[in-house]
Amino acid sequence: MNQKRIIIIFLSLLSIFLLLPGTLWAETQGKPPKVKASAASLMEVESGKVYFEKDGDKRREPASLTKVMTAILAIEKGNLKDVVTVQQRAARVSMGQDIGLNIGDRLYLEDLLKAALMYSANDSTVAIGEHIGGSHDQFVKMMNEKAVALGLKNTHFANTNGFHHPNHYTTANDLAKLTCYALQNKTFAEFVRTKEATITWLPKETAVKTGKKSEAETVKQRVLRNTNRLLRSDFEGINGVKTGTTPRAGNCLIASATREGRQLVVVILHSNNRWNDATRLLEYGFNEVKPVVLVEKDEVLSTMPVLEGVENKITLVTAKKLEVYVPSVDMDKIERKIHLKPTPMAPVKQGTKLGQAIFTVKGKEIASVDLVANQNIERLPWYKRIFN
Repeated sequence: MNQKRIIIIFLSLLSIFLLLPGTLWAETQGKPPKVKASAASLMEVESGKVYFEKDGDKRREPASLTKVMTAILAIEKGNLKDVVTVQQRAARVSMGQDIGLNIGDRLYLEDLLKAALMYSANDSTVAIGEHIGGSHDQFVKMMNEKAVALGLKNTHFANTNGFHHPNHYTTANDLAKLTCYALQNKTFAEFVRTKEATITWLPKETAVKTGKKSEAETVKQRVLRNTNRLLRSDFEGINGVKTGTTPRAGNCLIASATREGRQLVVVILHSNNRWNDATRLLEYGFNEVKPVVLVEKDEVLSTMPVLEGVENKITLVTAKKLEVYVPSVDMDKIERKIHLKPTPMAPVKQGTKLGQAIFTVKGKEIASVDLVANQNIERLPWYKRIFN
């Protein structure tokens, strides 16, 4: 009897053990991965939709991710073939990574941008800022004005490169939004996906003016290798963007990838495994955030009364087909709310906007579509209006 009970218990435990992996898989299927970063954000470039966030709006130090703003602002305000002459402030930069700029060095703005975005050179950003803004501090002011214009509500810059400062901060969501904006610029997108580039020091101004061969021969070149090692990985579709590291900010990363015409950006702040965090979130975005048709065009969603019309009510239909990407775990959480305008007075023309359907997930809007009249409704003749 005891032996039989032992066998039954053993078989029960064995069945539980065999079923456990499947149970755990079922419980985690479709759910976002756990990341080690203190803050993170996953966003679609085209729509700006956030598919994952962890403390996405909490202020953090961005380290060299700051250079995304420095670079896009310089690209928009400057000319890539501008010749930049290095001033004292840029030459004095010695903290962190640099390309060894000296007072009087002359380089194309394009090469300084490559040094900033690919190699994360801190001295190059100061040279860029002084050239574009007239001074470093004026350029920083321009950075903050751009942040306001882009709606980066929790961002403030105190320098061009990401050195620690109490008034230098941003968030994962703000950085994702900034990067989505920057990637729409072809020059920026090209630089951040470049694995290796050669930059050139131009002849010093005295050599140009005097034609002295000895000074002209001091021109040098340097090969820069992109610090974003994901560009040299086998991760499908990877195409940028930027690394950042300081003792306070920790290891940070913005990564971008495109698959089947769909581009995603992930921001990782203060992680002890930024590469793994980034690739796992990107895989989640491509594999578990799926398209769903919320409504078809001309789909009937509501009706509303019409005053003094030959018909006393009108049918409202959707103005267009609405398809969005939604995390698979949120499919059953989609809610729809109808908002109607005040009751219209006839005549009403077909196609007139009379309301809106708003779709939300966990209280956050994911999409909306206009509701329009599906027919013309004429006004009643005057005598019928008097009778009524």
